[in-house]
Amino acid sequence: MTQIDGNAGTRERGNAGPLEDLLVVDLTRALAGPFCTLMLSDFGARVIKVETPDGGDDTRGWGPPFLGKESAYFLSVNRNKESLALNLKDARGVTILRRLLARADVLVENYRPGTMDRFGLGYQAMHTEFPRLVYVSISGFGQDGPFRERTAYDLILQGLGGLMGITGEEGGPPVKVGVAIGDICAGMYAAFGVLAALRVRERTGHGQLVDAALLDGQISWLTYNAGIYFATGDEPGRLGSAHPTIVPYQAFRTKDGFINVAVGSEAIWRRFCEIVDPALAEDAQYATNRDRVAHRQVLVGHLQRIFEARPTSAWAKALDEAGVPNGPILSLAEVFAHPQVRHRRMLAEMNHPTAGRIKQTGLPIKLSDTPGRLRTPPPTLGQHTDAILRELGISDADIKELRREKVI
Repeated sequence: MTQIDGNAGTRERGNAGPLEDLLVVDLTRALAGPFCTLMLSDFGARVIKVETPDGGDDTRGWGPPFLGKESAYFLSVNRNKESLALNLKDARGVTILRRLLARADVLVENYRPGTMDRFGLGYQAMHTEFPRLVYVSISGFGQDGPFRERTAYDLILQGLGGLMGITGEEGGPPVKVGVAIGDICAGMYAAFGVLAALRVRERTGHGQLVDAALLDGQISWLTYNAGIYFATGDEPGRLGSAHPTIVPYQAFRTKDGFINVAVGSEAIWRRFCEIVDPALAEDAQYATNRDRVAHRQVLVGHLQRIFEARPTSAWAKALDEAGVPNGPILSLAEVFAHPQVRHRRMLAEMNHPTAGRIKQTGLPIKLSDTPGRLRTPPPTLGQHTDAILRELGISDADIKELRREKVI
């Protein structure tokens, strides 16, 4: 388990990662936007999270559970960031933000389209004032089109984007993915868009708009399911854990649980038959994957009865020895105790100023020469306000006045 000293300074210089020279102003809340800036901050970008003084990011209150005064939700996606509490409904707050943007490389926002324009902070205005700024807008439906101003939540977009239509057991109701995958997908694409736009800026000297929509991301993730529909005109439908074009490739109930089995080639099929039922290898109706897909229901029903006779561990051992890809379906406790997860440092701990010792998921991308890392814990609301304002040349007397006037 990676151990992090969460009491380290706000910004460590040197060895801070490949994005250490970037300043990102983060005007996001909830999940899609914070996940984007999390990816950037993990690889060294300085991310200043601008929050309302009266409560901050909505997810600070999304609990229980809470650790100290902080929600577990907020703690999960806001490490390596600084918090500036700033009231953008006050003209003085907007002026301070503009002073910050004059130094920034990237602005990320996930307000409803049109909101930033009403603040005088929309893309066209900011591009004119700060032409090098990469401006990222994350929304449910995108910055244009008939649905642009429609309220969007992950659940809604999983349905509208087709994902729920292909998720769930055959003949059963649609089921959403267990995490807010629409938000996470949009946040990942937005971070990718930032890097692409910065690469262009190296050549042209100009920033541009990165428009990332939850709906677009969900549709792009349909991949081969969309391909099947394009090729046949038929809806892929819901198959539970099964695959539409590979059989057997799904979870089977065992004597004491479940096991996933992935028979992805004819060579694996032959090895699989040796372990499960040698007669299957000689059955012409299962000779090729195409045949097995055509006779899916009969074959899967037969295999299910066989798998139910032995416990998961026995099947895993036998399939491993035969070289057949398989794996159990783990609880989160089992996931974070798994030796490969530990070896890959996907579980970390750090100190938080009010929540104490907290756990975090690790970095999913490992760079050999300039790795990202967990530097500082998720900030308390407004934790870095005074320090950031001093950097902008605002005096302690003015900071005191701004606080009294509830601008910060």
